[in-house]
Amino acid sequence: MTLKEALDYGKEILANNRIENSHLDAWYLLEFICKIDRVYYFTHEKEEMAADKLELYKEYIEKRSLHIPLQHITEEQEFMGLTFWVNKNVLIPRQDTEILVEEVLKVSNFGNKILDMCAGSGCILTSIMHYGDNIEGTAADISPEALLVAKRNFNVHGINPKVIYSNLFANIEEQYHIIVSNPPYIPRKDIEMLTDEVKLYDPLMALDGGIDGLDFYREIIKESGNYLLKGGFLFLEIGYNQGKDVKKMMEMHAYEAVKIIKDLAGLDRVVCGKKKCVIGGKENV
Repeated sequence: MTLKEALDYGKEILANNRIENSHLDAWYLLEFICKIDRVYYFTHEKEEMAADKLELYKEYIEKRSLHIPLQHITEEQEFMGLTFWVNKNVLIPRQDTEILVEEVLKVSNFGNKILDMCAGSGCILTSIMHYGDNIEGTAADISPEALLVAKRNFNVHGINPKVIYSNLFANIEEQYHIIVSNPPYIPRKDIEMLTDEVKLYDPLMALDGGIDGLDFYREIIKESGNYLLKGGFLFLEIGYNQGKDVKKMMEMHAYEAVKIIKDLAGLDRVVCGKKKCVIGGKENV
């Protein structure tokens, strides 16, 4: 097969299996395997594809036709201009979450201690430490498998945060200037309505936010004040319709200047607030 014939083959297989953006996915896999760009393709489309690369391309197209996410096939995803290793044990980093990182970077200062709760692939903390100024980071997650992915990404990007296996704050002992989290927030009844790529291949524990999708926010907001230094910040990624509820929770637990930040599509994406001097009856220094 020539490059053009292989690409046409990929497009047809994916389209026949109702893969959204089948043309783009077929091209991306060809680009990934052959390490070519569009300029090279259009000037060499009649070039014969190497047998080993063609075999691998067909294998990847077959996997994608089963609705396996592209990122699980290639084992990589770009986030904040950095490339992250991903697999079935972590959520695939999404562009919307970059808003969360950007908001944290606006208030982080030299030498701040930052806790990433429900760290997953580590993309949030890695990005904050990469673009921040001498950040002292800690990543916490209940999934040992996710922490292994995070550790690999930390190593690749040359950062060395603490890594803690913890069910939310169960094993957290220090206090921080900033706590950031992208917790599970999909209402349980809505999971079945997600795309096959998400509901079949993303880890359920990273999706299920309980009956109303707010279980993790309740726990994180209630406990977080005990682990924030005075004047510290809590940043939470949210679902598009959860802004008002999460904002109200934070205000009820002695956070001030609570605000909702929208993403590029104009949807609620982040809620953040500043800790008052005393939360939960515990004075912090």
